[in-house]
Amino acid sequence: MIEIFRANKPNILVIGDLMIDHYLWGGCERISPEAPVQVVDIKNETTVLGGAGNVLNNLLALGARVGVAGVIGDDSNGRELALMLKSSGVQTEALLCQKARITSRKSRIIASNQQVLRYDKESTTPISNTDADRIIAAIEKDIWLYDMIVISDYAKGVVTPYLAQGILSLSRREQKKVIVDPKGSDFSKYTGAYMLTPNKKEAVLATGIDIVDDDSLKAALMELQSTCQLHTSMVTLSEEGLALYDDHLRHFPTVAREIYDVTGAGDTVIASLAFALASGSSVDMAAQFANYAAAVVVGKVGSATATMDEIEMYVSSLHQSDSQTRIKSFDAIDAIVRRAKAQGQRIVFTNGCFDILHVGHVKYLQAAKHFGDLLIVGLNADVSVRSLKGESRPINTQEDRAHVLAALDAVDYVVIFSDETPYELIKMIAPHTLVKGGDYEGRDVVGTEFAHELKLVPFVEGKSTSKTIEKIEGNRC
Repeated sequence: MIEIFRANKPNILVIGDLMIDHYLWGGCERISPEAPVQVVDIKNETTVLGGAGNVLNNLLALGARVGVAGVIGDDSNGRELALMLKSSGVQTEALLCQKARITSRKSRIIASNQQVLRYDKESTTPISNTDADRIIAAIEKDIWLYDMIVISDYAKGVVTPYLAQGILSLSRREQKKVIVDPKGSDFSKYTGAYMLTPNKKEAVLATGIDIVDDDSLKAALMELQSTCQLHTSMVTLSEEGLALYDDHLRHFPTVAREIYDVTGAGDTVIASLAFALASGSSVDMAAQFANYAAAVVVGKVGSATATMDEIEMYVSSLHQSDSQTRIKSFDAIDAIVRRAKAQGQRIVFTNGCFDILHVGHVKYLQAAKHFGDLLIVGLNADVSVRSLKGESRPINTQEDRAHVLAALDAVDYVVIFSDETPYELIKMIAPHTLVKGGDYEGRDVVGTEFAHELKLVPFVEGKSTSKTIEKIEGNRC
């Protein structure tokens, strides 16, 4: 799945409420003597695009080309936001500036990775129909550029019923799909969208159906599909994943390794859905991709994004990816190792021919994985095996051997090398732990100078590829 999406760079237009997410990062070691509140010692301050801007950030992180339509104020925050958009490479031809509007800025105080306070400054007055017409006209001029349209409604006054229906009417005429992250209890202004992405609470408010089980979930989805004339109906279910309905109900559970902050997870869902659908994927594949992306961002603090690399690493950690996605080139494994080390992960490396996989191989690899977080297996290419074992080997080709290894739970990545030894591969990876078989006791091991430690794992007595071949040949006789 990930490899398919990597090749695509769809053009996507995001329409909605733009804001600045402002973070004050610090630590807290005491309570104020003035009032029973925490005293946060601010160490760092950051600003990122928020609201619909977080959808933009997520699309950019995935590799999309994006444009934006919305409204900002003629104030310092508006000028800062416009500069942030420009520096990100976002197309802003449909961005309007209103003199009397206060550009939204949400400031959050984070102490020890926990949000302790948020304060906002903004305008929420609905834009006029005249301004809505100006936005629609700007979109109409360039709509041919876009593969998909996203409406990100934060109920700050930009996505009025008049604007929403104007965009949906234009999109139907131009045959462009529109997916919407809705707000409020009345979804009628989104009628005619391809898909809505409300969370469970929003879906309950909009339908009046209390979602407590699959039957009520299906009823709510069907109600949304019918009343809003949707192609596909969706509800996001927080840590339970998401559910889809077009002609039948599907539930896509998610498995987040650890949840730190759900801020902006909905933005990630709609961005990844839009990216996948604009790349030509099915709705189900897009939903699964969105699930993976959301699982990545809830493991971060603050409004966050998920890159293709992060999603791939997450899917690989679940061992739900196809074996092909875990067979890597030298360049790809180099990039993976750099990212993993930057995240503090311990890299384990081992190598071998792994010609006819047997229980000895499996137990050896399981033991190797226990030494760290990421196990990379260097696999001798066919030419290398012949050099080491003779012309009758290998029994199985390097491609077959790589796929079998990559399908094992203990193995994170496989990389094929052609030299007799993996010296250059180990030099590049510089693993924390280098693992070899117990028969290397007292012998020199190639590449130890590049590893932090060497671990020897005993072989399972009587289990080897050679013995397996001998047994097969013996039975033939």
